Amino acid sequence: MAEALTSEAILAATEEVLRRYGPAKATVVDVAKALGVSHGSVYRHFATKAALREAVTRRWLDAVHEQMTPRFDQGLTVGETLKTWLQQLFDKKRHGHTEDPELFATFQVLVKESKAIPEYHIRHMVGLVARIISAGVETQEFVTDDVAATAKAVWDATEKFHHPAHAQEWGDPHIQDAFDAVVSLVIAGLRYNRTPSAAGDA
Repeated sequence: MAEALTSEAILAATEEVLRRYGPAKATVVDVAKALGVSHGSVYRHFATKAALREAVTRRWLDAVHEQMTPRFDQGLTVGETLKTWLQQLFDKKRHGHTEDPELFATFQVLVKESKAIPEYHIRHMVGLVARIISAGVETQEFVTDDVAATAKAVWDATEKFHHPAHAQEWGDPHIQDAFDAVVSLVIAGLRYNRTPSAAGDA
């Protein structure tokens, strides 16, 4: 079995071990036992426990990035696409917190273990927002001179609805109303950001 061992199999087993024991108690030995191999076999793929934990965190985040890839084939305006994307992100985070709180908490711990991981995640997510804003600029629905900066501003403005630090607020019965108000304001700003002469010419 050791000869057939792959990094992907190790990462999948590690995620299950983390789910079962939590980040404080999960060990490389636990992962090896779950796979029926020696812990030395695991270390041949991942040199340290920290490297293994970082790899499984990146694997989890990459799945999120893939799921959150924006779609432009739904017959929506770009503004509606942005709102739909932000709603999907909010729902994903909210459901993870309420339906699988142990795994949600586990990955928040893992994300914080490496400075590079949060930066990696935010860079990808802001990049996805930038794709939507770029599409809006191309169709002249949105106006901005700096897509990257605007995407980061949108990410920051909606932080309450996706940052785990605000997870306890997501159960508020009025949280959806708050989300709708903030996102409507953001989209209106993206559409309104034009000079008076340009607005007059439109």
